[in-house]
Amino acid sequence: MKAIILAAGRGSRMKGLTANTPKCLIELHGHPLLDWQIAALTAAGIDNIAIVTGYRRDALTSRSLQEFYNARWAETNMVASLERADAWLRAETCIISYSDIFYESTAISALMECDASLAVTYDPGWRILWEKRFGDPLLDAETFCLRSDGTLAEIGQRPTSVDDIEGQYMGLLRIAPDGWREIRRIRSNLSSEQRDKMHMTDTLQMVIEAKRMQIAAVPYTDGWGEIDSPNDLAAY
Repeated sequence: MKAIILAAGRGSRMKGLTANTPKCLIELHGHPLLDWQIAALTAAGIDNIAIVTGYRRDALTSRSLQEFYNARWAETNMVASLERADAWLRAETCIISYSDIFYESTAISALMECDASLAVTYDPGWRILWEKRFGDPLLDAETFCLRSDGTLAEIGQRPTSVDDIEGQYMGLLRIAPDGWREIRRIRSNLSSEQRDKMHMTDTLQMVIEAKRMQIAAVPYTDGWGEIDSPNDLAAY
């Protein structure tokens, strides 16, 4: 199994911290976020790792990772970046990781052990972490609703209460070739502008609404976090 780290964007909410540095090279406890991700992936047994670059790609060339480059990184969102790795995604199952998160190898192992064509990890105890980061748990939160069989029923919408959030999507996914075909099919029916602007959670919600494929939701309770602002560094 291979892994793809999505690191094309600048991360403008980090302000001056990403003025000359890709967001994935911001240090947490003395190590760049990218190193935390690579360590977790390799500890889970994945050593074939690619990175999708864009902003300041030159700062990432020394990492000895397979590179896919999104030249339009400033104009596109994450799924457009993922399309740069189309050859890998067509060929075999891949673990997809956002580049602004950290997690333990157990999160990767759980996705590897799942046999679903599309799967995401989620934190069922999200509220404690979100209150630590934002105070109000509904700030920067999105819906995450599950069916009784553990598959995803809704994701990425605006919640009206904490009851709309059964977990926090972490930015870790498993995509098998048939899952990628479904994503490509959905995107093929959109305009180029819609494809450029589509977020990952928007894409997953469209998969749910198409009702052709279910998305497995894999609970994860070990350590993890998302670095989205300078305040997050202090929170972690």
